[in-house]
Amino acid sequence: MKTLTRRSFLKSSAVTASALAWPVHSWSQVNGANGDIRVAVVGFHKQGATHIEGFRKMDGVRVVALCDADKAVVDREAKKFKESNEPVETYTDIRKLLENKNIDAISTATPNHWHALVSIWAIQAGKDVYVEKPVSHNVWEGRKIVEAARKYNRIVQTGTQGRSSHALREAFAWVKEGNLGKIKVARGLCYKRRVSIGKVSGPQPIPQTVDYDLWCGPSPKTPLMRSNLHYDWHWAWATGGGDIANQGIHEMDKARWGLGKTELSPRILTVGGRFGYVDDGETPNTMFTIHDYGDSLLIFEVRGLPDAAGGKEMSKYKDQSINQVIECEGGYLVGTVPHDKDGKRIKTFNGGEDHKSNFIKAVRSRKQADLNADILEGHLSSALCHTSNISYRLGQQTSQGEIREALKANPAALETLDRFEQHLAANSVKLDMTKATLGAFLQMDGKAEKFIDNPKANALLTRDYRKPFVVPETV
Repeated sequence: MKTLTRRSFLKSSAVTASALAWPVHSWSQVNGANGDIRVAVVGFHKQGATHIEGFRKMDGVRVVALCDADKAVVDREAKKFKESNEPVETYTDIRKLLENKNIDAISTATPNHWHALVSIWAIQAGKDVYVEKPVSHNVWEGRKIVEAARKYNRIVQTGTQGRSSHALREAFAWVKEGNLGKIKVARGLCYKRRVSIGKVSGPQPIPQTVDYDLWCGPSPKTPLMRSNLHYDWHWAWATGGGDIANQGIHEMDKARWGLGKTELSPRILTVGGRFGYVDDGETPNTMFTIHDYGDSLLIFEVRGLPDAAGGKEMSKYKDQSINQVIECEGGYLVGTVPHDKDGKRIKTFNGGEDHKSNFIKAVRSRKQADLNADILEGHLSSALCHTSNISYRLGQQTSQGEIREALKANPAALETLDRFEQHLAANSVKLDMTKATLGAFLQMDGKAEKFIDNPKANALLTRDYRKPFVVPETV
């Protein structure tokens, strides 16, 4: 396999970190070791509501506290506890919640820009953590969560549920044993319809029930320039990372897992754009990114448009509704089903467990190895999404011909470009008029998690944090 090169890609506070480092008690002093595990859920406008219900249903687990910057959301969930006569404490400020010593674990599904700070503060306060994907808003802060988890010996699980699939684990192990020959390409696919979020003419009012200072947290406290505060933060760089860091992180994690890679890729290039409508979203709704590991490729695709203009159905990769493929010399793995070169099924793998139950199991055992999705795995896969976005953000709109020239050294990348162009054409997007962005070709030291000779790219590995909501250099 040819390795992609630069030339072939493109020619041409009130509360400080120290104040939040609460003393960590030994596990023998914590109620959850021998009795009920007491869980607090932080951030539950949408996904977090499933955290509440998931933990409430578990034997030996009690949801004892709720926290969200939107009081209406807090009241909505607290009402359910009241109706069932279950005691629960409520908060809008995570800092106040973390002063509560009667909490063993934090489960968080805040917007992405809060994930790292909630996790690190909770770890420093002696709590175990279940953190939704992506675990971070940038590469640097993801590594800080890992450092904190190791320093304070906390159990920290990533919300990538695919890791609790025994079928996937066995299938990937079977492929890595060489049963399909050498692995060549791992593909992750995020084909999910995303409609326009609309375009506003000026700053929008903040919902009266929202503490906007707390909601913004580490991100800049700027006027709301979209019609919907909630959820559509995914499509703004200050708070989200587009669908590659939303739904796509699940598939990115599976693709990296399938390749067996345990560090960031040394070469990255992304192609994409926000096509089909003009709105207040900043992140691409159609893109593909190439992570070149030298001996193999990880290629990731995002599609937010339907299979054709005006349609409702989504495109399918080679006529199959799948989200991850491992291509090998002697066949390929689709999901958990291996096939030979002729497309014949060879065998199937089955089985799995509940992801949150796995977290509780590890909280009780105090064994990091019991986790199906340890924070390190979450960090690495989240970071691949972030480096993909950095390439895109440092790129520029470029002609079809130049993009094709940049990718011509690698057949797999070129084939992906062909399908990218065909998909956009089916949605009446003419790339000779609405140009795609060819991202910057980036080279990275995967162990150091730094780009090589690229200050602009390295600057995007972290962010300027708004005091007092600062991720500490030393956790």
